[in-house]
Amino acid sequence: MTTQHVSQGELVLTPTNAKIVRLSAEIRSTPAERPEYLHTVLCQVGLPRRQITGTTFERRNGKASLLITAGKAWDGKNWQQQLVPYGTRPRLALFHISTEAIRLQSRTVPIGRSISAFMRRLNMDTNGRNMTAFRQQMNALCACHMQLGYGIQNMDAKPIQKYDAWTNNGELGKESVIELSEKFWLGLKDAAVPLDSRALEALQHSCLALDIYTWLAHRLRRVSKQNGEIVSWANMREQFGQEYSDDKNFKRTFNAALRQVLEVYPQARLEPLRVRGLKLLPSPAPVSPTTKIIDFGRLK
Repeated sequence: MTTQHVSQGELVLTPTNAKIVRLSAEIRSTPAERPEYLHTVLCQVGLPRRQITGTTFERRNGKASLLITAGKAWDGKNWQQQLVPYGTRPRLALFHISTEAIRLQSRTVPIGRSISAFMRRLNMDTNGRNMTAFRQQMNALCACHMQLGYGIQNMDAKPIQKYDAWTNNGELGKESVIELSEKFWLGLKDAAVPLDSRALEALQHSCLALDIYTWLAHRLRRVSKQNGEIVSWANMREQFGQEYSDDKNFKRTFNAALRQVLEVYPQARLEPLRVRGLKLLPSPAPVSPTTKIIDFGRLK
């Protein structure tokens, strides 16, 4: 883990890495009691990590492609153009919403009486600037459209069908809700990937680390060859590296994030190959799976 020098010559972990070390020790010593979940598709092809120009974004994984199109949201007077959702905020929201849907066995999920209450559930700072940015990302997430393509198949993957944006706060005791689309809910119910909530907490500072963790949580338990399966740097760059300017920068950033991921996913077995990429070896899931896996043409 990265360290910082202080004047007395001692070595001190950064706050982020100190949290990773603490939660890593807990994960290694104590089984997960409260798993979280994410749709298998979003474990393989995720949201953009940075704000993009334009209204569409495509993420590829082998033969699969996820197309995200920014939508519009009605504010009571006008339809307002939204961004393509990006960054850690919509990812953390999706973890929580998906987990609550599985826990409640319902596609209607309560999200609190206020935006600050929901943010506290996600361990987010609720200062004014963060609250404004979070509301923007929630509006973007709930308005966006998603399509999954594989081969010649085209599937609607829009996650959220209804969202009231905390507009009913004047009603005593009334919580706002998000309603998942039926297709997304059925896919989630049949193929939710179980994740360790402590690992998500440790990695919530980094979109890339979250994406690598969820990908490995989905992918490693599906490796069937005892001698492993190789994923090339070219494939990983296509899947994870759109936001990086060159291969060298991507590899350096990816490897740094991967080291953090392996701290909180100790069951993961893989071998970095300097030139070829990563060799993935059969590994248990970070949390014992309780749902079956669907296979979109054995996506990598």
